Amino acid sequence: MARPKHKSKQARKPQGGPLKSGARKGNRRSASKAARGANRSTRAGARAKSHSPKQARTKHTFVAVHHRPDAFEQGLRRYAQYRDLGIAGATNGMVRAHVIKMVPPCDPAEVSKRHFHEVDFQMVYVLKGWIKGEYEGAGVVTMREGSCWLQPPKIKHAVLDYSDDCELLEIIMPADFETVELE
Repeated sequence: MARPKHKSKQARKPQGGPLKSGARKGNRRSASKAARGANRSTRAGARAKSHSPKQARTKHTFVAVHHRPDAFEQGLRRYAQYRDLGIAGATNGMVRAHVIKMVPPCDPAEVSKRHFHEVDFQMVYVLKGWIKGEYEGAGVVTMREGSCWLQPPKIKHAVLDYSDDCELLEIIMPADFETVELE
């Protein structure tokens, strides 16, 4: 976050006190403060450049969502329930975050359909249990509680198996996206 700019020079108090006799105006301390200020403005400029113009204009609002066991809703597939975390509305559709509770028991014949998502960013973190998937270029991978992975855009993948208590945190950009079934 960039530091707020002062509206007038009078609003800023001078740094340090009066110079003692024998002190030079350009002493090391003053020079280092000036250098820190220059670095600060350079860092702020670098941060501002790293965002796309659309992201810089997007207004986000504060949101807090508290856990309620009954907040899970049926999603696209029978074997997964979703608890929305309110991020899509707060970011005007830029990002979606939800907790996914996998519905037991796992039926590999149902869950193992190869697909991909039309997304720019997708990160998944295992909150509870474990999940096994097959990912294009990575093969079969089992993720356990505390595991995190990034799924590149349009990576072909399939869920192979999961524990009865499996819960995942998923963060996706953009909030609304398409899932393309391959089988």
